[in-house]
Amino acid sequence: MKNNHLNAVVRLLTAFLVISVSTVVAVALMRHHPALVTTAVWVRTSLVAASAAVLLLFARRAAAGHRGSFRRLRIISMVVLIAIIAVVAWPGAFPVWLRVEQAVCGLLMLGVVVRTNLRVARSSLDAGAPG
Repeated sequence: MKNNHLNAVVRLLTAFLVISVSTVVAVALMRHHPALVTTAVWVRTSLVAASAAVLLLFARRAAAGHRGSFRRLRIISMVVLIAIIAVVAWPGAFPVWLRVEQAVCGLLMLGVVVRTNLRVARSSLDAGAPG
């Protein structure tokens, strides 16, 4: 893993996964509070945790030099960032606590999107260099 940008992406996505899994645990603990945990919250937090795990897998493979994983990482991270922005911006759709958590995750994902779209990160894989 010689590409510092991809190493940083792995760290960002590790933090994203930890926050996402912690949020699922918090949702499970708050399940008896319908004002805080709705069906939409269950679905959203589960999907975010799953996407975080997949993105981290792709990031690790990309850091090892796998071009296909890097391409998937770039595309999926942009989609996840857009979905997070929609959740944060959509008033009333989710409880405030989840929107705050998603804003934090959005900042992490913004870092991933920026770093994976830097020319130096892309060119190291395009040239066949080891991640």
